[in-house]
Amino acid sequence: MTELSSYLEDQWRRGEGRGAALYDPATGAELATASTAGLDLAAALDHARRVGGPALRAMSFAERGALLTGLSKALHAKRDELLEISTRNTGTTLKDSKFDIDGATATLAAYGDLGAELGEGTFLLDGEGLQLGRSPRFHGQHVQVPLRGVAVHINAFNFPAWGLAEKLACAFLAGMPVLSKPATGTALPAHRAAELLVESGLLPPGSFSFLCGSVGDLLDHLTPQDVVAFTGSAATARKIRAHPRVVERSVRVNAEADSLNAMVVGPDVEPGSDTWDLFLRELCREIAQKSGQKCTATRRVFLPEALIEPALEGLREGLADYPAGPPTEEGVRMGTLATPSQFPDVQAGMQQLAGVCEVAIGAIPDGDGSGGALVEPVVFVCRDPRGTPLVHELEVFGPATTLMPYSGDALEAGELVALGEGCLVATAYSDDLAFSRELLFELAPWNGRVLLGGKRIAEHSTGPGVVLPQLVHGGPGRAGGGLELGGERGLALYMQTCAVQGARPVLEKLLGSSKKD
Repeated sequence: MTELSSYLEDQWRRGEGRGAALYDPATGAELATASTAGLDLAAALDHARRVGGPALRAMSFAERGALLTGLSKALHAKRDELLEISTRNTGTTLKDSKFDIDGATATLAAYGDLGAELGEGTFLLDGEGLQLGRSPRFHGQHVQVPLRGVAVHINAFNFPAWGLAEKLACAFLAGMPVLSKPATGTALPAHRAAELLVESGLLPPGSFSFLCGSVGDLLDHLTPQDVVAFTGSAATARKIRAHPRVVERSVRVNAEADSLNAMVVGPDVEPGSDTWDLFLRELCREIAQKSGQKCTATRRVFLPEALIEPALEGLREGLADYPAGPPTEEGVRMGTLATPSQFPDVQAGMQQLAGVCEVAIGAIPDGDGSGGALVEPVVFVCRDPRGTPLVHELEVFGPATTLMPYSGDALEAGELVALGEGCLVATAYSDDLAFSRELLFELAPWNGRVLLGGKRIAEHSTGPGVVLPQLVHGGPGRAGGGLELGGERGLALYMQTCAVQGARPVLEKLLGSSKKD
């Protein structure tokens, strides 16, 4: 039996005892164990602050970018191995495993390129300088400098490699050392990725730590200069934000949590049109990809009443192209849930929705998932979206979505989407510019990202489920209120904005080296 270790103080260390078990969700077979019992997490954080922080801050953005490029290549060189591990531990098909592994290397590479663009500086100017008095000599300039703590990353189970890489890329480029903690149940891909990062020989001493297993007393040792970036449930996000140490020391917390993401189909869209086909294609993918276990997956779909039956017909046909089963079997395009322990939760959530909605496609799964956590797609129809609050409150984190009617009015559609109280992404399908404009500004306050789908991008759209490093990832309200990625914007989480005042010639001499060409 494999015992997974943690990488702390530049050494691999095993926790005491047997720890938690990791499983193959397709068979229920135990794959490994992980324990953090007995590990000195206070010492690990102190080492990262004292050794890793200075090492990264001494590097320019260009040097940090080159480091990220090298780390991307180190992971890509072992791509096939990582894909096999991902399929075995997370229940994903080869194609869905690529979504995670390739997303990790692509994000590291993107931030490597950004480092090259930012150049030889070690801090950032935030906006233009300002005249502060009658004389232009008294001047002000906002600057962003790296925090002096550790970026503590607590990642979700569904993207073990990408989650590690996308958070690390921003923190490293900003100049902060990282302690990365994957979700234990799917930690094998993250653990192997961490080994590859260490084996690359590229990491400055103390810059990277990896905690495999329980979080233990990690949060008890945070300081005001540390940052916590969390991806997972809203309930856990609340616990982190309410932790006494976090509250007392005003520790910066970024959370990406639950999200009942939505699609809205405009009244102008006709079945059989390019925009209609794009809508169906992307919705089928959002239901089936990674068995619907994505934070960006579409949970609610709003259509004019007359389009619900054509949509169901199209979904029956489209979902037939995603046969479900053990991910290594030939022809399977949708694997299992990521862990057997999630089967009862998904099953119970589907049963709750079935109590207030019609089950239009598929069936609620039987059993307890112990022999394989396979759940096939289920599509619900809710005829009264305003009078059925559960559809806007309960996220079934599996291959399920709910179709609901609206009048075709953009304002009403925006109000219905807002009942979810904050989403990561919403998609609007329409070729009517007036409708799209009105709907966009109804959706934007409640969503971190809005995708406008139509015939002009039918051949180019990546769909709402793809998180791109150039654009921000996060959302308001229920979605956590956080913000990650977004190119240079992603660095702000790990940097302190400081207003510097003084004589303009002095400020320009001190800060001018950080200006970009």
